Amino acid sequence: MDSMQQVIKAFGLALIGTMHPKMLWLSLRPFLLVSILWGCFIWLTWTPALEMLSIFLTTSIFTSWIQEGLIWAGFENARAWIAPLFFVMLLIPIIAISLLVLIAFTTVPAIIRRVTRQHTYQDLDKKNGGGFFGSVVYTLWSVLICLALVMLTLPVWWVPPFVAILPPLLWGWLTMRLMSYDVLAQHASAEERDILLLKYRWPLLAMGIFSGMLGAVPTFFWATSALALVLFPIVSFVALWVYSIIFVFAALWFAHFLLQALKDLRAQELENSLNIEARVIDGEFLNHG
Repeated sequence: MDSMQQVIKAFGLALIGTMHPKMLWLSLRPFLLVSILWGCFIWLTWTPALEMLSIFLTTSIFTSWIQEGLIWAGFENARAWIAPLFFVMLLIPIIAISLLVLIAFTTVPAIIRRVTRQHTYQDLDKKNGGGFFGSVVYTLWSVLICLALVMLTLPVWWVPPFVAILPPLLWGWLTMRLMSYDVLAQHASAEERDILLLKYRWPLLAMGIFSGMLGAVPTFFWATSALALVLFPIVSFVALWVYSIIFVFAALWFAHFLLQALKDLRAQELENSLNIEARVIDGEFLNHG
């Protein structure tokens, strides 16, 4: 089976698996935790954060052009809503990343346990190539890179085409890195993980970007709709649950793809070793003959 067939098969299995009540609960649990934590943070910091942002956006030479450009374009009330909109746009990627990290740490292991029990991966030996410490370091480094890219590209998010392009790329890259590592953490050795990530780097990136495109739907509405700004608490909760379901789907997709790829890799290695052993035995037999 080639890579594309594996991707499609894993996609179908993930789509079916996501509809299971257990998976819906696994998506609801991190959503509730992140919603409570960020809800409290926003409630406590909304007013002072808006005041500081308003001053910064008005006085900073790096951001004052945004407000002046909107006023020049005819948006006379820009001063009233630009600070809340900018604050929301700052929160969107940070909240989404925190949700993805929480799912990677708390939900992916539960998903892997369920997938290995119900599918054809029960016979995969656990080689524990990625421990908890390694996962933490890998996650923190990936998140820091992603946040740096978000901060560098955030001003461009105000341009309509890029708000639908940049989030899928960023979420896709981060999703690919976190899901790939955590899916293989228990079952693959470090060497096997490196082989698989190198061999399937393009299919995995495509899977991550597609997952990011699914996640960009709530991002696009959240970041560009005036209604989303007015109904920010309600819209943010709905969007977060959509994010959570998409991340759980992505975890299932990566799990089915990579666990099957690991199974195939070990089968190929076993076949190669048996062939080498058979050639050695044949060579010894010919020598003795």
